[in-house]
Amino acid sequence: METATQAQVDNRDKNVVWYNDDTSTLTPSTRQFLEKYTGLASDQVIPHIVDIRDRAWKIWPYPCLGEFRFLEPSIVTQPLYPHILERIKAGQKYLDLGCCFAQDIRYLVSQGAPAENIYGSDLHGEFIDLGYELFMDRDKLKSTFITANIFDTSPPSGFESVRGKIDIIYAGSFFHLFDWDDQVKIATRLVSILRPESGSLVLGRQVGSVVPGAIVHNTNESGRMYRHDADSFRRMWAEVGAATGTEWEVDAVLDESENFGQSGKHPLNWHGPTVRRLRFAVSRK
Repeated sequence: METATQAQVDNRDKNVVWYNDDTSTLTPSTRQFLEKYTGLASDQVIPHIVDIRDRAWKIWPYPCLGEFRFLEPSIVTQPLYPHILERIKAGQKYLDLGCCFAQDIRYLVSQGAPAENIYGSDLHGEFIDLGYELFMDRDKLKSTFITANIFDTSPPSGFESVRGKIDIIYAGSFFHLFDWDDQVKIATRLVSILRPESGSLVLGRQVGSVVPGAIVHNTNESGRMYRHDADSFRRMWAEVGAATGTEWEVDAVLDESENFGQSGKHPLNWHGPTVRRLRFAVSRK
Protein backbone atom coordinates (compact mmCIF):
# COMPACT_ATOMS: atom_id res chain seq x y z
CA MET A 1 0.00 0.00 0.00
CA GLU A 2 1.43 3.39 -0.99
CA THR A 3 1.28 5.55 2.12
CA ALA A 4 3.27 8.66 1.21
CA THR A 5 5.57 10.03 -1.43
CA GLN A 6 9.15 10.95 -0.69
CA ALA A 7 8.22 14.60 -1.24
CA GLN A 8 5.50 14.38 1.41
CA VAL A 9 7.97 12.97 3.91
CA ASP A 10 10.67 15.50 3.03
CA ASN A 11 8.20 18.38 3.35
CA ARG A 12 6.67 17.04 6.58
CA ASP A 13 3.29 16.98 4.85
CA LYS A 14 0.45 16.31 7.30
CA ASN A 15 -1.79 14.93 4.56
CA VAL A 16 -0.58 11.36 5.11
CA VAL A 17 -2.57 8.47 6.55
CA TRP A 18 -0.59 8.33 9.79
CA TYR A 19 -1.11 11.97 10.78
CA ASN A 20 -4.19 12.21 12.98
CA ASP A 21 -5.83 15.40 14.21
CA ASP A 22 -8.35 13.51 16.34
CA THR A 23 -7.21 13.90 19.95
CA SER A 24 -10.13 11.75 21.12
CA THR A 25 -7.92 8.77 20.30
CA LEU A 26 -5.82 9.66 23.35
CA THR A 27 -6.89 7.25 26.08
CA PRO A 28 -8.08 8.58 29.45
CA SER A 29 -5.24 6.71 31.16
CA THR A 30 -2.69 8.49 28.96
CA ARG A 31 -4.13 11.92 29.68
CA GLN A 32 -4.37 11.15 33.39
CA PHE A 33 -0.78 9.93 33.55
CA LEU A 34 0.54 13.10 31.90
CA GLU A 35 -1.68 15.29 34.07
CA LYS A 36 -0.48 13.61 37.26
CA TYR A 37 3.18 13.50 36.21
CA THR A 38 3.38 17.14 35.09
CA GLY A 39 0.85 18.80 37.38
CA LEU A 40 -0.87 20.40 34.39
CA ALA A 41 -4.53 21.33 34.72
CA SER A 42 -6.81 18.93 32.85
CA ASP A 43 -7.79 21.55 30.27
CA GLN A 44 -4.12 22.24 29.47
CA VAL A 45 -3.08 18.67 28.74
CA ILE A 46 -4.39 18.27 25.18
CA PRO A 47 -3.06 21.64 23.87
CA HIS A 48 0.31 20.81 25.47
CA ILE A 49 0.42 17.40 23.75
CA VAL A 50 -0.56 18.77 20.34
CA ASP A 51 2.03 21.56 20.51
CA ILE A 52 4.85 19.14 21.32
CA ARG A 53 3.69 16.64 18.68
CA ASP A 54 3.61 19.20 15.90
CA ARG A 55 7.04 20.55 16.81
CA ALA A 56 8.39 17.00 16.76
CA TRP A 57 6.76 16.36 13.37
CA LYS A 58 9.03 19.02 11.89
CA ILE A 59 12.06 17.03 13.04
CA TRP A 60 10.97 13.74 11.45
CA PRO A 61 7.42 12.56 10.57
CA TYR A 62 7.37 9.20 12.32
CA PRO A 63 4.00 7.38 12.40
CA CYS A 64 4.21 7.15 16.20
CA LEU A 65 4.10 10.97 16.28
CA GLY A 66 1.30 11.35 13.78
CA GLU A 67 -0.87 8.81 15.57
CA PHE A 68 -0.15 10.12 19.12
CA ARG A 69 1.42 6.75 20.01
CA PHE A 70 4.44 8.52 21.49
CA LEU A 71 2.48 8.95 24.73
CA GLU A 72 1.60 5.30 25.31
CA PRO A 73 4.10 3.43 27.52
CA SER A 74 4.63 0.26 25.50
CA ILE A 75 6.93 -1.46 28.00
CA VAL A 76 3.86 -2.41 30.05
CA THR A 77 2.59 -4.56 27.15
CA GLN A 78 5.58 -6.86 27.49
CA PRO A 79 4.90 -10.14 29.34
CA LEU A 80 8.23 -9.67 31.14
CA TYR A 81 7.35 -6.16 32.37
CA PRO A 82 6.94 -7.07 36.09
CA HIS A 83 10.26 -8.96 35.94
CA ILE A 84 11.99 -6.02 34.24
CA LEU A 85 10.70 -3.53 36.80
CA GLU A 86 12.00 -5.67 39.65
CA ARG A 87 15.40 -6.05 37.99
CA ILE A 88 15.75 -2.27 37.65
CA LYS A 89 14.66 -1.77 41.26
CA ALA A 90 17.32 -4.30 42.27
CA GLY A 91 20.04 -2.17 40.66
CA GLN A 92 20.29 -3.45 37.11
CA LYS A 93 20.80 -1.00 34.26
CA TYR A 94 18.14 -0.44 31.59
CA LEU A 95 18.51 1.27 28.19
CA ASP A 96 15.56 2.51 26.12
CA LEU A 97 16.93 2.43 22.57
CA GLY A 98 15.41 5.05 20.27
CA CYS A 99 13.50 6.48 23.20
CA CYS A 100 12.09 9.55 21.38
CA PHE A 101 10.25 11.43 24.18
CA ALA A 102 11.10 8.65 26.66
CA GLN A 103 7.56 8.06 27.85
CA ASP A 104 8.48 4.51 28.89
CA ILE A 105 11.28 5.85 31.06
CA ARG A 106 8.92 8.26 32.81
CA TYR A 107 6.41 5.47 33.34
CA LEU A 108 9.03 3.17 34.86
CA VAL A 109 10.16 5.94 37.20
CA SER A 110 6.55 6.60 38.19
CA GLN A 111 6.29 2.92 39.14
CA GLY A 112 9.27 3.08 41.47
CA ALA A 113 12.21 2.27 39.21
CA PRO A 114 15.28 4.31 40.25
CA ALA A 115 15.85 6.90 37.53
CA GLU A 116 19.61 6.61 38.03
CA ASN A 117 19.48 3.02 36.73
CA ILE A 118 17.78 4.03 33.48
CA TYR A 119 19.32 5.28 30.24
CA GLY A 120 17.66 6.55 27.08
CA SER A 121 19.13 7.08 23.63
CA ASP A 122 18.00 8.69 20.41
CA LEU A 123 19.58 9.82 17.17
CA HIS A 124 17.75 13.14 17.48
CA GLY A 125 18.65 15.09 20.60
CA GLU A 126 15.72 17.37 19.79
CA PHE A 127 13.32 14.55 20.69
CA ILE A 128 15.00 14.14 24.06
CA ASP A 129 14.69 17.88 24.68
CA LEU A 130 11.03 17.82 23.67
CA GLY A 131 10.54 14.94 26.08
CA TYR A 132 11.73 17.17 28.90
CA GLU A 133 9.26 19.81 27.73
CA LEU A 134 6.42 17.32 27.37
CA PHE A 135 6.89 15.88 30.86
CA MET A 136 8.16 19.11 32.43
CA ASP A 137 10.91 17.36 34.39
CA ARG A 138 14.24 18.67 33.08
CA ASP A 139 15.36 19.57 36.61
CA LYS A 140 13.90 16.46 38.24
CA LEU A 141 14.56 13.38 36.12
CA LYS A 142 17.90 11.78 37.00
CA SER A 143 18.10 9.35 34.08
CA THR A 144 20.99 9.59 31.61
CA PHE A 145 20.28 10.37 27.96
CA ILE A 146 22.59 9.61 25.04
CA THR A 147 22.37 11.35 21.68
CA ALA A 148 24.14 9.07 19.24
CA ASN A 149 23.90 7.00 16.09
CA ILE A 150 23.78 3.28 16.87
CA PHE A 151 26.05 2.64 13.86
CA ASP A 152 28.78 4.96 15.15
CA THR A 153 31.42 2.83 16.90
CA SER A 154 34.10 5.49 17.27
CA PRO A 155 35.29 6.11 20.87
CA PRO A 156 33.52 9.48 21.32
CA SER A 157 30.16 7.78 20.64
CA GLY A 158 27.82 7.98 23.60
CA PHE A 159 27.17 4.25 23.38
CA GLU A 160 30.80 3.53 24.16
CA SER A 161 30.23 5.01 27.62
CA VAL A 162 27.83 2.17 28.45
CA ARG A 163 29.65 -0.62 26.64
CA GLY A 164 29.30 -3.86 28.60
CA LYS A 165 27.33 -2.14 31.38
CA ILE A 166 23.64 -2.56 30.43
CA ASP A 167 21.50 -5.48 31.64
CA ILE A 168 18.28 -4.83 29.72
CA ILE A 169 17.73 -3.06 26.40
CA TYR A 170 14.24 -2.11 25.27
CA ALA A 171 14.01 -1.66 21.50
CA GLY A 172 10.44 -0.58 20.82
CA SER A 173 9.68 0.27 17.18
CA PHE A 174 13.38 0.34 16.34
CA PHE A 175 14.71 -2.66 14.40
CA HIS A 176 11.94 -2.39 11.82
CA LEU A 177 13.26 0.99 10.65
CA PHE A 178 16.18 -0.75 8.90
CA ASP A 179 16.93 -3.45 6.34
CA TRP A 180 18.21 -6.91 7.28
CA ASP A 181 21.91 -6.09 7.11
CA ASP A 182 21.55 -2.99 9.25
CA GLN A 183 19.40 -4.87 11.76
CA VAL A 184 22.20 -7.41 12.10
CA LYS A 185 24.66 -4.56 12.70
CA ILE A 186 22.35 -3.08 15.34
CA ALA A 187 21.90 -6.38 17.15
CA THR A 188 25.66 -6.96 17.06
CA ARG A 189 26.19 -3.53 18.61
CA LEU A 190 23.65 -4.32 21.32
CA VAL A 191 25.57 -7.47 22.20
CA SER A 192 28.58 -5.25 22.95
CA ILE A 193 26.51 -2.83 25.04
CA LEU A 194 24.99 -5.58 27.20
CA ARG A 195 26.84 -7.16 30.08
CA PRO A 196 28.52 -10.35 28.83
CA GLU A 197 26.45 -12.45 31.23
CA SER A 198 23.66 -15.00 31.07
CA GLY A 199 20.28 -13.29 31.36
CA SER A 200 21.24 -10.07 29.58
CA LEU A 201 18.12 -9.15 27.67
CA VAL A 202 16.91 -7.37 24.53
CA LEU A 203 13.15 -7.02 24.19
CA GLY A 204 10.64 -4.94 22.33
CA ARG A 205 7.88 -4.77 19.78
CA GLN A 206 7.75 -3.58 16.20
CA VAL A 207 5.99 -3.86 12.86
CA GLY A 208 6.16 -7.44 11.59
CA SER A 209 4.53 -9.40 8.81
CA VAL A 210 3.11 -12.83 8.07
CA VAL A 211 5.11 -12.51 4.84
CA PRO A 212 8.61 -11.47 5.97
CA GLY A 213 10.77 -9.46 3.64
CA ALA A 214 12.16 -6.10 2.60
CA ILE A 215 9.83 -3.26 1.65
CA VAL A 216 10.16 0.31 0.44
CA HIS A 217 9.11 2.83 3.07
CA ASN A 218 9.86 6.53 2.82
CA THR A 219 9.87 7.33 6.55
CA ASN A 220 13.09 5.36 6.74
CA GLU A 221 15.97 7.57 5.62
CA SER A 222 17.43 4.71 3.55
CA GLY A 223 14.02 4.06 2.01
CA ARG A 224 13.93 0.35 2.90
CA MET A 225 12.85 -1.75 5.87
CA TYR A 226 12.81 -5.46 6.66
CA ARG A 227 9.66 -6.77 8.33
CA HIS A 228 10.07 -10.02 10.25
CA ASP A 229 7.91 -12.90 11.22
CA ALA A 230 8.96 -14.92 14.27
CA ASP A 231 11.10 -17.36 12.26
CA SER A 232 13.04 -14.70 10.37
CA PHE A 233 13.68 -12.81 13.60
CA ARG A 234 15.11 -15.97 15.15
CA ARG A 235 17.28 -16.53 12.07
CA MET A 236 18.64 -13.01 12.36
CA TRP A 237 19.67 -13.57 15.96
CA ALA A 238 21.28 -16.89 15.03
CA GLU A 239 23.36 -14.94 12.51
CA VAL A 240 24.26 -12.39 15.20
CA GLY A 241 25.18 -15.15 17.64
CA ALA A 242 27.46 -16.82 15.10
CA ALA A 243 29.17 -13.51 14.34
CA THR A 244 29.73 -12.61 18.00
CA GLY A 245 30.38 -16.04 19.50
CA THR A 246 27.31 -15.76 21.72
CA GLU A 247 24.12 -17.79 22.15
CA TRP A 248 20.63 -16.36 22.52
CA GLU A 249 17.23 -17.69 23.44
CA VAL A 250 14.70 -15.93 21.20
CA ASP A 251 11.03 -15.71 22.11
CA ALA A 252 9.19 -14.00 19.23
CA VAL A 253 5.52 -13.98 18.31
CA LEU A 254 3.25 -12.15 15.86
CA ASP A 255 -0.01 -10.79 17.21
CA GLU A 256 -3.02 -12.39 15.57
CA SER A 257 -5.02 -9.17 15.16
CA GLU A 258 -5.23 -7.64 11.69
CA ASN A 259 -6.26 -4.26 13.14
CA PHE A 260 -2.71 -3.07 13.76
CA GLY A 261 -2.06 0.13 11.83
CA GLN A 262 -5.56 1.55 11.78
CA SER A 263 -5.82 5.32 12.04
CA GLY A 264 -8.43 8.03 12.02
CA LYS A 265 -7.76 8.76 8.34
CA HIS A 266 -7.74 5.15 7.23
CA PRO A 267 -10.21 2.62 8.69
CA LEU A 268 -8.14 -0.33 7.52
CA ASN A 269 -4.55 -1.32 8.25
CA TRP A 270 -2.62 1.28 6.24
CA HIS A 271 0.51 -0.87 6.46
CA GLY A 272 -1.18 -3.56 4.35
CA PRO A 273 -3.12 -6.77 5.07
CA THR A 274 -0.09 -8.93 5.93
CA VAL A 275 1.22 -6.69 8.69
CA ARG A 276 1.06 -7.63 12.36
CA ARG A 277 2.86 -6.54 15.51
CA LEU A 278 5.94 -8.58 16.44
CA ARG A 279 6.83 -8.91 20.12
CA PHE A 280 10.16 -10.36 21.16
CA ALA A 281 12.45 -11.12 24.08
CA VAL A 282 16.03 -12.20 23.37
CA SER A 283 17.99 -13.48 26.36
CA ARG A 284 21.66 -14.41 26.49
CA LYS A 285 22.26 -18.03 27.44
